[in-house]
Amino acid sequence: MAGIFDAKHFNAEVFQKYVERIPNPRLTELLKSRAIRPRPELAASMRDQVGGNYLSTPLKGLISGTTPINYDGVNNITAGSTETYLHSRIVVGRAAAWSELDFSYDMTGENFMENIAEQVNDYWNEIDQDTIVSILKGIFSMTGAANLKFVNGHTHDITAITNKEGELGLMDATSLNTAIQKASGDQKGKFSLVVMHSAVATHLENLQILTYRKYNDADGMQREVSIADLNGRLVLVDDSMPVDTSGSAPTYTTYVLGDGAIEYTDCGAKVPYEMDRNPATNGGQDLLYSRQRKCWAPFGISFTKASMASNSPTNAELETGANWELVKSAGSTTKYIDHKTIPIARIISLG
Repeated sequence: MAGIFDAKHFNAEVFQKYVERIPNPRLTELLKSRAIRPRPELAASMRDQVGGNYLSTPLKGLISGTTPINYDGVNNITAGSTETYLHSRIVVGRAAAWSELDFSYDMTGENFMENIAEQVNDYWNEIDQDTIVSILKGIFSMTGAANLKFVNGHTHDITAITNKEGELGLMDATSLNTAIQKASGDQKGKFSLVVMHSAVATHLENLQILTYRKYNDADGMQREVSIADLNGRLVLVDDSMPVDTSGSAPTYTTYVLGDGAIEYTDCGAKVPYEMDRNPATNGGQDLLYSRQRKCWAPFGISFTKASMASNSPTNAELETGANWELVKSAGSTTKYIDHKTIPIARIISLG
């Protein structure tokens, strides 16, 4: 969709592609990891449904649970059936705008398009990260007997435990492995991504069990990035991870995600980018408007809309436990998905 910007044609689609070409190591690695499962085909389903912001997709149940009979030529064979579960998800819509004064350009000669494009990319990457963290906070705030099986089973709180190094409440070489085994038992191999605060990462680095990846810059110098490895799993170091400072010492939450832990759909907006100009404001001002609609759905956990004021949830509403519940069957008898199949866990520590 073309528009006019400062007597020049502004092509929103070209601008969007330009923004997406600018790399961001943190988000690129997150989307590349096996923890994020792209579901682009759901974007069309969102548009087809009334409202276009909420969708329930079916999950097929397993055939396990049927006890075989003794095949002896006497007993009748009885047939079992599988359950169908519904996984409900919500679209998160966000919009922002930025302005640039003509006078600033006159004084600095700054290239408006390139400067804004670089900042917009980083801005939305941080917003997406915040959205995912809010969702993780929300699902671990669920209540109810079935939901608490997930919350308690997938939480490894070591704040009152002395590790093998003799340190109280701190992670060590066994913390991650213990947490994922507690969450998923023999399916712990599905876990592939760990996201932790730099304070936790630094402690593990000092124990020499966390190693950072390196890259060569334009000058051929080798430098570290905030991406590391721990027990064979990718580690993203991000200080937006939850820190509780209400107690005598800070408490850190580390999230562990497995293969397909979060399903991602870019639902798109009618006009993702557009320009406007106000020649009177401050002697002349250009504005860039940006909109996005994305769906981040944790596997096996539905968004209920139980406490939501508008068509798009705020981060506070995403963090509300009442808005989440384990995926349940579509039949008259309510059955919940086995929480051990959900490859999401958290470790609560003092560092």
